[in-house]
Amino acid sequence: MSGKFDSSYGPVPHYITNQGHSVFLENYEISVFDLKTDPNLVTIKLFGPNLKGRILHGDSPLDLITSYTEYAGRMAALPDWLNSGAVVGMQGGTERVRTMMHKLHALGTPIAAFWLQDWVGKRKSLFGSQLWWNWVLNKVQYPQWSNLVKDLESKGTRVMTYINPFLVNINKDPNYEGENLYETAKQAGYLVRNQQGKPYLIPNTDFSAGLLDLTNPEARDWIKGIIKKNVIGAGASGWMADFGEALPFDAVLASGESPETYHNKYPEEWAKINKEAIEEANRTGDIVFFSRSAFSKSPGITPLFWQGDQMTLWDQNDGLKSAVTGLLSGGLSGFSLNHNDIGGYTSCDKLRIIRIRRSRELLMRWMEMNAFTAVFRTHEGIQPEKNAQFYTDDGTLEQFSRFAKVYAALSFYREALMQEAAEFGHPLVRHPFLHYPKDPVASDLKYQWMLGSEILVAPVTKPGEVQVNAYIPGGSWIHVWTEKEYQGGEWHLVDAPIGSPAVFYRKGSAVGETFRTNLQSMDVTTHVSSSEPKVASQLRAAIEASVQYLF
Repeated sequence: MSGKFDSSYGPVPHYITNQGHSVFLENYEISVFDLKTDPNLVTIKLFGPNLKGRILHGDSPLDLITSYTEYAGRMAALPDWLNSGAVVGMQGGTERVRTMMHKLHALGTPIAAFWLQDWVGKRKSLFGSQLWWNWVLNKVQYPQWSNLVKDLESKGTRVMTYINPFLVNINKDPNYEGENLYETAKQAGYLVRNQQGKPYLIPNTDFSAGLLDLTNPEARDWIKGIIKKNVIGAGASGWMADFGEALPFDAVLASGESPETYHNKYPEEWAKINKEAIEEANRTGDIVFFSRSAFSKSPGITPLFWQGDQMTLWDQNDGLKSAVTGLLSGGLSGFSLNHNDIGGYTSCDKLRIIRIRRSRELLMRWMEMNAFTAVFRTHEGIQPEKNAQFYTDDGTLEQFSRFAKVYAALSFYREALMQEAAEFGHPLVRHPFLHYPKDPVASDLKYQWMLGSEILVAPVTKPGEVQVNAYIPGGSWIHVWTEKEYQGGEWHLVDAPIGSPAVFYRKGSAVGETFRTNLQSMDVTTHVSSSEPKVASQLRAAIEASVQYLF
């Protein structure tokens, strides 16, 4: 996402219709699909010499996805440990993690892992706090790292970290201690070059970094060795394999390949390196990395996706609404296991006119939403101290724990859906039209989804709202929190206070009944209302609407 409705980290040249057709290209060159200019015509332009693609036909949209993923590949089921509870995004060092671990355990929060992206240390940038892109454990930030990993594992909790294909010259910071991987890669010729034959330094906020040349076999082996030694070897059971979309079109590659073509291939190759490192460490099926950048064949390579750096807004182009759009559209192209940062990532607090911060309400609504996706993971964001966090107060902490339990209560169903994804390519999060292609209302829904075929979710996507206008498709559906029955084929105004989003299960569904039983056993069926006064909520809604308008 980058502030536009049609921007994406995974620009897959593929579309399907509710009329039983699907079209996709096999090219890596840039292409443009025009579905708007002429309602009776689809125009496809390719910036390359030879266009190659396929036209598919199926009896249903799900059949089309199955056919398409025979080409794109299908995603394997996630390991049980990741499906068991929340992935807690934390930064700040060893003691801070231990303190939070005790707080969450006191609430009975199911925790799959602590995701410690700042394991390499952090730097201050113009936009906030960012990581040192040098893939070596920072022992000052995390003293007694090995003991922390062991202590968490003894409580059934894994550790996850972070890596990307960039390297920063750490010699520019006199306070940083550790091996300078940038200098090693530069001397060995492992970095993408510019037209002058020097390392291509690519800007990111207020610093620049070198990008690994993945067309160089020696560079690939070298970074795989770094992953095996410094990431897996440090006890990580998973990591964010970030970036992959930044190869410049005027770069010079070791293989001599065209950067215009390799640009879309780069994220697939970056994922392959991470996958191969896991295989070579004999940890297949136990370790998971998650990627944001992707292309057509990424589903057959990457075990998990996430949707990149949404703004900490409700926005439809880059915010909570866009995260829903990404989940729904990605599932059509084989991105079966996908999720996003709870609360968004990107804030702005440097400008005098525009101040974008994650509100408490936005964070709590995002928690509700993500409990019904593949992975329930928090992120502190680029300016942690300026944004509401799951640990901000007792209310946010209790909400986080509540919906981690909701997520855990659905683990049995996600497991079945992941097996379905591996066999047929079907997404966990589904646009309702996948099951109701002949229902014109279901086809036009923007921000509702189904988890598999048995759960229906209509999240709150606007600030200040405590009700949603939900469209219930065919049949009868049961409201999870009140057990009230709703008839299908109609719109319904449904109460949705914070803590009780509009979620339904199909009447008579064994999945729904098991879900309710699990919720009762975890004591999370009791209605939870917002602790914020209505006036304050309305005022904040008006302020946030103004901020979005300015943005």
